[in-house]
Amino acid sequence: MRVHFISIGGSAMHNLAIALYKKGYHVSGSDDEFFEPSKSRLAKYGLLPDSIGWNPDKLSKEIDAVILGMHAKADNPELLKAQEMSLKIYSYPEYIYEQSKDKKRIVIGGSHGKTSITSMVLHVLNHQKMDFDYLVGAQLEGFETMVKLSEAPIIIIEGDEYLSSPIDRRPKFLWYKPQLAVISGIAWDHINVFPNFENYVKQFELFSNSILDNGTLIYYNGDEELSRIAQKQGKRLSIIPYKAQESKIIDGKTILIDKNTTYEVEVFGEHNLQNIKAAYHICKEIGISSENFYQSIQTFRGAAKRLEKIAESENLVVFKDYAHSPSKLKATTAAVKKQFPDKKLTACMELHTFSSLNKKFLAEYSGSMSTADEAYVYYNPKTIAHKGLDSISKKDVEEAFLPSKVKVFDSSEKIIQNLKERRWNNSVLLLMTSGNFDGVNLDEFACMLIP
Repeated sequence: MRVHFISIGGSAMHNLAIALYKKGYHVSGSDDEFFEPSKSRLAKYGLLPDSIGWNPDKLSKEIDAVILGMHAKADNPELLKAQEMSLKIYSYPEYIYEQSKDKKRIVIGGSHGKTSITSMVLHVLNHQKMDFDYLVGAQLEGFETMVKLSEAPIIIIEGDEYLSSPIDRRPKFLWYKPQLAVISGIAWDHINVFPNFENYVKQFELFSNSILDNGTLIYYNGDEELSRIAQKQGKRLSIIPYKAQESKIIDGKTILIDKNTTYEVEVFGEHNLQNIKAAYHICKEIGISSENFYQSIQTFRGAAKRLEKIAESENLVVFKDYAHSPSKLKATTAAVKKQFPDKKLTACMELHTFSSLNKKFLAEYSGSMSTADEAYVYYNPKTIAHKGLDSISKKDVEEAFLPSKVKVFDSSEKIIQNLKERRWNNSVLLLMTSGNFDGVNLDEFACMLIP
């Protein structure tokens, strides 16, 4: 089998490329930029292209499948050549389905928590030594790659609602047709694709419709819109509502309670307690006992950039998190404050995505960091221009986050310098971004703050 990747350097794409290489496929690919860790990983398996850029000459009739990544544009020269040659072109999710159509497909969707829930399930299944395939959106401890494709009977898929490819405008999760699915919650995001909340909600209705007849939908019943969607599926599917896992906090440690037994875990926050309960129900449906689930989840340390502790001293604890949308920002900030009520919390976030930098969407951030003792917001005007959006001012951002008071920066050097000059005492610093504050190594930066 010969497969060519257009945009092989993407975080999902390079992992799929490696997974197919491990299956014995002949894999080639191109991209116009490469970043770590994809560059090193592709090089390790001999899959890093000899040169950067697009080369239509790589396309030939010998290629069985072309996989098109979102980074490529509709006028990409390799894509145009593939279309001209009538080669079979797949989007990323379409190809995942092609590889898993004979398996039991378990798909985790939702505006927030899907990476964490998927990661928890993978951790438990791995701990229980089960055979499974997977697709997850973050690097996990104990897993070399974010994609595995084998002869395993089941596959666990993180289901993203974003577009499938530049020529396929359907949400990714509509491709998978699961027998078992989770929806963790609905909070408007991706304004560039879904112009209003109603349109965004519609995608999750379509996702629930895509679950195969007599399948199962697990859903968070604290979400009104989601509960409405789930109830409509009650005659066709088994529906399982869930809420946060029962727990208590003792000396800064989160303790899960199941019947009369307690289990100490390393993750924390109300949102993670919801995620744990969703993962529990998935594992139960697969056949894992309650006792085995809770024993396994105790050693789960979280996915990369999901409340990941990157530095700690007597006076300062530093976390980094992928939070960038209003709902994620609110949940993550509140979680840290609840876990460390006696410490001063400085929450620092970067507006980086298309939605977050859109003037029409900014108001959605109202009060999203209100539980922080001090809040910083950074954005890069050049990024706004690059995305073709209307410019925003510091005042626009300040007003959007009301009633929270935020300090706004439009220079990464200034915000980093400000944090460096702080005297940290009995404090927690929370760094939240889907980017990296314009090239800052957050791990190294955090270590610099520790005396």
